[in-house]
Amino acid sequence: MYRTDFFYLYSEPTFQPMSLKSAVVAEFELRVFSESYVRIYRCLNMISDDELWKQPASGIPSIGNLILHICGNARQWVLSGLGDKEDNRDRDQEFVPRQKIKKAELVFLMENLKMNIRQVLKDLKEKDLAAQRNIQGFEVTGFSALVHVLEHFSYHTGQITMLTKLWTGKDTGYYAGMNLNKQNGKY
Repeated sequence: MYRTDFFYLYSEPTFQPMSLKSAVVAEFELRVFSESYVRIYRCLNMISDDELWKQPASGIPSIGNLILHICGNARQWVLSGLGDKEDNRDRDQEFVPRQKIKKAELVFLMENLKMNIRQVLKDLKEKDLAAQRNIQGFEVTGFSALVHVLEHFSYHTGQITMLTKLWTGKDTGYYAGMNLNKQNGKY
């Protein structure tokens, strides 16, 4: 089984001043590693090996292809774009259908990526967030690059979730035991 519990970076508001870098890194950790990763791992636990590479129609990527794609994107934008590592991404290869990569290998790829991203985030300086960079042909700031990867992960995690529900006919249970009907300010 892959890790499926949520770990939130903050449980009680502290209202202490935080640098922009600290705030951005904390939000990135929360949204990418504590939400998207956990949801993807839950989906991997729910699907079969055949469903990993199953496409609902030609031109619609499989769950396996989507995982390769978000990892390729994050490597290019964070490790290369912000961490100055070599950019060796082959985007087209991420979408080759019916690959023979197993779930455990995709988890290893994601965990290795997480370790490397955390190192780049640790080494990132406040000034790097405002610095202009050219990533994948786009002129962006370091801040914009991190927001791009965060939203890109979220977007494709939603697609992975939808495909998981389609293949299994089951709810993912992301919010099991939570009352999502609570209104703001009412506890």
